[in-house]
Amino acid sequence: MKNVVVLFLFFTLIFCLPCYSEETSPVIKQDEKKEVIFLGNEDFKLLPDTKESFIERVEKNIVLFSEKLKEKFSLWLSRSTKYIEKMKEILVEKGLPEDLVYLPLIESGFNVNARSRAKAVGPWQFIESTAKRYGLIVDWWRDERKDPIKSTVAAANYLKDLYKMFGDWSLALAAYNAGEGRIYKAMNRVAENDYWMLLNTKYLPRETKNYVPKYIAAITIAKQPESFGFNNIKEHETINYEEVVIPSPTDIDIIAKCAQVDVSIIKELNPELKRWSTPMNVKEYIIRIPEGKKEDFLSNFEKIPPEKRFSHDTYVTKKGDTVYKIAKKTGFSPTVLYEMNGNEVFKNLKPETKIMIPPHDKFTPTNEDKFHENKKPKKKVTLKKKKNSSVSKTKKAKNNKKA
Repeated sequence: MKNVVVLFLFFTLIFCLPCYSEETSPVIKQDEKKEVIFLGNEDFKLLPDTKESFIERVEKNIVLFSEKLKEKFSLWLSRSTKYIEKMKEILVEKGLPEDLVYLPLIESGFNVNARSRAKAVGPWQFIESTAKRYGLIVDWWRDERKDPIKSTVAAANYLKDLYKMFGDWSLALAAYNAGEGRIYKAMNRVAENDYWMLLNTKYLPRETKNYVPKYIAAITIAKQPESFGFNNIKEHETINYEEVVIPSPTDIDIIAKCAQVDVSIIKELNPELKRWSTPMNVKEYIIRIPEGKKEDFLSNFEKIPPEKRFSHDTYVTKKGDTVYKIAKKTGFSPTVLYEMNGNEVFKNLKPETKIMIPPHDKFTPTNEDKFHENKKPKKKVTLKKKKNSSVSKTKKAKNNKKA
């Protein structure tokens, strides 16, 4: 009888106790993902035909992001929370679909410092020529491709132009990736104006063929991360700031001191600044400081004498100095010297002229900033050919044929 009671209690415990699993929310199964894939909407059509082969391309990328690249994609989703609201505002203001805000997920992972092998830079991955075409400044002092606000304005204008050109969002996105010229060429080659029908041709790069499916996969996950196993994504506060107009140049550490914050915060709010200060080639500069700091900043800034706001070292010229000789002596390239002093001062250099150079304690030169000795080109060695050589015979034969 005792054995019967023990067995009864044992089975009661097994069947009545709740079961726990490691997953806090169910992950959508592979065969259910078709139902939740973001296909666009009336104003933003991405996948007009739910053809099986098209869906499979998107699903492959969903699997890639949610399994193989899950850790990286989690970081990208987390990082996006800093910028996404501000970017959405800009896109909507420009009359564009707000869901374009997820494009930086596949472009840069929302990394403002991202740089590709093709030298595309920033969250929207602009190459320099396109960036300048859409109003972004890229020079020695700054690279506005890294500015999450200004680069979003430029990207919005570019995407708007691409949509006007193609009248279709899938083609516009493909052109954003490969360039409008290449997409037009592919369309003309096969007389086809449907991006999805171009995927089976040889006229689009492999990356471009996967670009829109990858974007659809990214946006699908971003809109419902928990459904794909992305739980507890770390969210950051949206970047909030005030803008202040200050005389330029001004050192970044001076700006931080006046705003009573760490230098890293000023750099994060102004990622376009490449050097230790605001640019020397403008008289004023709009700087971003943390929200609520403007009054204290202006008060503190006024207390600092103008001559103490910008740091530089000085080289005093000697008789016979040229730009090249000064560059060699200081270790900085002529470009650096011209950026800090302009061109005029070097046209008629006189002894005792003060030349500004970067401060040694605040500036770490890149390889391009350093002076490099110009190597003399090697003389070409020409070998004298024998009169009866086979080479000369061949040449004579060719000349006879032409005659």
